[in-house]
Amino acid sequence: MLTTIYGIKNCTTMKKARAWLDEHQVDYAFHDYKTAGIEEPRLQGWADRAGWEKLLNRAGTTFRKLPDEKKADLDRDKAIALMLEQPSMIKRPVLEAPTGLLVGFKPEEYEKALG
Repeated sequence: MLTTIYGIKNCTTMKKARAWLDEHQVDYAFHDYKTAGIEEPRLQGWADRAGWEKLLNRAGTTFRKLPDEKKADLDRDKAIALMLEQPSMIKRPVLEAPTGLLVGFKPEEYEKALG
């Protein structure tokens, strides 16, 4: 299985994660879900493995700008629908590696999983 990093090209955290992968000579593919979208089965799989609460970026501008009624009573299905509609709401990066799934960028977690 190839390592794939999912996110948005110009995101600062994405740049840090990709720089870490490059520095550690990790072979990876990059999937920009802002331009290429994300498949519902993949997003559901991430939610199963990591939890939808961890995937949903509530701190981001896109989520904060939502009307209150869209943010109310969030559950797995509603959160997945929001992330499919606006992939910017997915926490970045999501890294699929042979060793597992990582959400967000913490160098120590990358080192443990890929180092």
